[in-house]
Amino acid sequence: MWQGPKRQGLKWWGLTWTSQLSWCVFLGILLAAVFAHLLTPYDPNEQALLERLLTPSLAHPLGTDHLGRDLLARLLYGGRFSLLLSAIATLFTAVIGLVVALISVRFGGWVDEALMRLVDLFLSFPSFALSLIIAALLEPSFWTLVLAVCVTGWTPYARLARVAALETQTKVFVEAARALGGTRNRILLKHLFPSMLSPVLATVFLRFGHTLLSVAGLSFLGLGAQPPTADWGAMLAEARPYMQRSATIMLVPGLAIFITTMSVTLIGRGLTKSSRS
Repeated sequence: MWQGPKRQGLKWWGLTWTSQLSWCVFLGILLAAVFAHLLTPYDPNEQALLERLLTPSLAHPLGTDHLGRDLLARLLYGGRFSLLLSAIATLFTAVIGLVVALISVRFGGWVDEALMRLVDLFLSFPSFALSLIIAALLEPSFWTLVLAVCVTGWTPYARLARVAALETQTKVFVEAARALGGTRNRILLKHLFPSMLSPVLATVFLRFGHTLLSVAGLSFLGLGAQPPTADWGAMLAEARPYMQRSATIMLVPGLAIFITTMSVTLIGRGLTKSSRS
């Protein structure tokens, strides 16, 4: 039986239906974080001690925390902080990895060997442990978290982009460009650099979830956002002593982290399959 049109109908921007659904979920989370001020009338840091640990109601759809703060407001504004930080850190790591790969491919020889050994050195350390050390040595802040994540996060991009460029170097059109007198810089920018972008873009989404988990973990340990700033990891830490009295205050940020991480990971997997097809 011919399945051509039906099979194509499952594609959208080259993605499977799973990736399509993940895109919708992730975009919904982003929009909710961006327009948090329109979705809730409450200040995420406003305390109401007489309304501590309330169950979900019309006034407070997700209830309140141990200080009487609206959980929905803290979830939305905390998502704004967590997602922004993760996005900036992921972007920086991708750019650093691309630059390292470009330098490695451009000069080759001992430069390439030295950079790849540097990548191996960073990969030999547990990434979260190294981020934890850096965050503990510096004063907790937004940019401290970005730095802690970027120190180890660039290595997968550098290795992947380098492999993509080396594979493209063997293609016939690159050999033809070289035979026609194309300079190394021209070939690098016109032919090799575009070949790096597709796998790196897919990896950005795959690593975004990892970055979000790292940020949440550091915040949970008290090395990220400082009170009263709303942050998903910090919300988990604050909810731990009260989870038996009100499980909602821990489930809400935990589910937010899980759903966001799952959606971007599925998006990355879909983009990886599309780039290979």
